[in-house]
Order: sequence, then structure tokens, then C-alpha cells
Amino acid sequence: MKTLYSLRRFYPVETLFNGTLALAGRDQETTGFAWWAGNARLINLSGKLLGAHVAHAGLIVFWAGAMNLFEVAHFVPEKPMYEQGLILLPHLATLGWGVGPGGEVIDTFPYFVSGVLHLISSAVLGFGGIYHALLGPEILEESFPFFGYVWKDRNKMTTILGIHLILLGIGAFLLVFKALYFGGVYDTWAPGGGM
Repeated sequence: MKTLYSLRRFYPVETLFNGTLALAGRDQETTGFAWWAGNARLINLSGKLLGAHVAHAGLIVFWAGAMNLFEVAHFVPEKPMYEQGLILLPHLATLGWGVGPGGEVIDTFPYFVSGVLHLISSAVLGFGGIYHALLGPEILEESFPFFGYVWKDRNKMTTILGIHLILLGIGAFLLVFKALYFGGVYDTWAPGGGM
């Protein structure tokens, strides 16, 4: 008879632990979370949690810039973008950058600039993440009370969420503003190829 489940789930997970490598306040005994719990270990260390999130944003922006430059370097103007497997340049083309009157890409320099700006901003985010993870204050409340928080404070948590949503809304509004007043948005389905 075939067993449909794994017996591993019934055995406790054991990991190697070297007490000399653990940093005070960040090990399983003091936080209640093991190393694989990720950011849960940083619940009471708001400065370190900020560093982790800023560094993660830097990694995302680095990928966008590096992949953008990779696509620019491998772009062949004679072939359609969908045949080249491009994933970022078509989205930049919909903003109308480098697109000629017939809908074909005539200039890749705006795409190059976008990639370089993403790489530069990823370096700034990366340094910010490293600073907050290694050198900055471990707990923000001690140095900057405005940025401090307690997870059980519902008002502060909703304020943080609200600030993030407002910033995302401003970004969306800027895209609408660009589409209406600064060059439009390229639409391949519009009559005449659409700007």
C-alpha cells in the first residue's frame, strides 16, 4: 500500500546551533523565533526591520535596472518585441518613450537612461539598507520617535499602511497626469497607432 503523506511532518525539526554566532537579542531563546522565521526575529528591532525592507527594495530596483539594460543590449529593432522575449521594454514603450509615429521603437536611449537611473537608485537603497541593518539605531523609537511603532497599536499600524497607500496613489496620479498632459500613453489598439 502506498503512503500518501510524508512521515517527516511527525518528527521535530532540529538545526545546528552555535551559541557563539548568535547575537544578543536576536537568537531563538530571546525572540521566540528561529532563524528561518525571517523578519519575525526583528519584530522588536524597528531599525533593523527598516534596514531589511530598504535593502529588499534595493534588490528589486537593481533587478529592474539590470534587466532593463540587458534587454536594451539585446534589442533588435528589426524584430517585434514579442518575438524577442522582452518583458520590460514593451512596458516602457507604452509610455511613448522612443516610439516613432508608426509605432516602432526608433530610439533606445530613454530605455538606457531608465536602466541606469534604476541602478543608481538601487545603490542608494542598498547603502541605506546596509546602514540601517548594521550601523543605524536598532530601535527607531529611541532616536526618532515619529518612526517608532508598537505592533499592537492599531492606530500606528493603520497610519503606516495609510501613508504607503497615499504614496502609491500619488504615483498612480502622476501616471495619469503624464498620460493626460505630458506625451500621452501609447496604445497599440488605438486608430493610427495611438499617441
